[in-house]
Order: sequence, then C-alpha cells, then structure tokens
Amino acid sequence: MTYIDPMLPYPLYQAVILAVVQGLTEFLPVSSSAHLDLFPWLFRWEDPGLSFDIALHLGTLFAVLAYFCRDWWRLLAHGFGLRSGGDPDLDANPLLLWLLAAATVPAVIAGLFLHNAAETTLRQPLIYGPMLIAVALLMLWAEYVARQDRGIRSIGLWDSIYIGVAQAVALIPGVSRSGITISAGLSRGYDRASAARFSFLLSTPAIAGAAAMTAYKLHKAGGIPPRMHTAFLVGFLVSALTGTVVVAFLMRFLRHHTMRIFVLYRVVLGILIIALALFRR
Repeated sequence: MTYIDPMLPYPLYQAVILAVVQGLTEFLPVSSSAHLDLFPWLFRWEDPGLSFDIALHLGTLFAVLAYFCRDWWRLLAHGFGLRSGGDPDLDANPLLLWLLAAATVPAVIAGLFLHNAAETTLRQPLIYGPMLIAVALLMLWAEYVARQDRGIRSIGLWDSIYIGVAQAVALIPGVSRSGITISAGLSRGYDRASAARFSFLLSTPAIAGAAAMTAYKLHKAGGIPPRMHTAFLVGFLVSALTGTVVVAFLMRFLRHHTMRIFVLYRVVLGILIIALALFRR
C-alpha cells in the first residue's frame, strides 16, 4: 500500500467508499471481508486500522437493530415470559431468543480459536477468491434442494445449531455470513424469507461480539487515533445508512427471487480475484 503521513487525517473519500462497501456486503450474500480487503489491495490504500473496523461494525449493528427492533423486543419479551403479540410467527416460537443464543455458541467458540488467523493469515486473495466460488456453489445447491415448506415458527434446537455452525464457518474470509446461514436454512427446508430473517437476527450478537472484541483491542492499543476521529464518524454513519437500506431490500428481494444472481456475481468476482492474485505484480 502507498505510504501516507500518519499525521494527516485519513482520506474521507476512502472512508466513505469502504463504509458503503461494508453496508452493502455485510448483508448481501457476497462476503464483506473479501470486499473490504479487495479495495485497499487493488488501489494500494492505507489500512484504516482497528478504530475504523469498529466504526463499520457499529454501523452495521445499528442497521440490523434498526430494521429488526420490533422483532428483538418481542424475542426478549417472549424469552423472559412476557406477553408481546403482534407477530404470529414469533408468537408461535416463544423460545426463539434462546435458540438464537444456542446458535451463537459455535461462532463464539470458533472466534476464540480462529479470530487472529481470520484477521491475518487467511485474509489474502488466494484464500477469499476460491471461497467466493466454493460458497457460491453451496448457495446454488441450497437453492436446488430447498423445499421451502417451513417457517421461522418451526425452528428448533438442532436447526439453530446447524445454522450456527454455518455462521462459524463465515469467519473464513470470502464465505459470507448471510450467504452461508441463509443457505443452511434453505437446506433445512425453510423458505427464503424465514431463512433470511433468522440469519439477520443471528448476525446481531455476532456483529456486536466482533465490535466488542475489536474495541477491547483498540482500548489496549490506546484508543482512536486523532487522525481517525472524522473517519470514524463518517464510517459509522455511512455504513449504518447503507446497511439499513440493504437489509430492507434483501428481505423484500428474497420473498420473490432466488439467490442465483449473487451466485453468479460471486463466481465472476472469485475468478477475477484469483487471476489478479496470480498475475498482478
């Protein structure tokens, strides 16, 4: 990457572009980690560091909480034995909060052992390029075998753990949390809308945990550098706005369309990344 004077503010145009990329790709099934690595790698930008990573995670956390705030209120109420009607699917599955908690465990365990590798040695084009293609094929298979005769009201413990293990695999750059968890839901017979809804609800503690872990590392490193203050705010706001729009779009899109357009995009991008990694000097 090109050297930039560490005393200068982080370039705001780069912060805006990366925040838009995060907001788009955190929820679309195309892998945010691959895209966030791709832009600095292609254009030789400076690594924005831990503080900006936190800003992006907080932005997308805000997005998913904003869209699913009513769901989370009902889940918390049902989970602690309170009445909160208004959604027949959630009302019919009052243990869903605890099923989401069980589904989060595999990602927590995987994060404890693989987080450092996922942020360092695995973040290279010849890892996430092939993973983009491999998970695209998995998504295509899930669409092929999907019965789509189950809804979120029928999610049980083993379904939750199965989808949770899929989320844990998403620590590998290029996989895509939404892509692999929605595919896992489809393979268990859930319709696309229910699989996506469970996937996004499950992503909330995962994103919050990633932000908390990164914030702890940043605290130990001395906090947000002064040159990143404006970029932090911009990154949070732009990723939050973009993410909210994308969640709403994808929830509507999957009610009437398959994921095949994202399969095609992943395969093409994966091939391009592998070619660039092999031949770029």
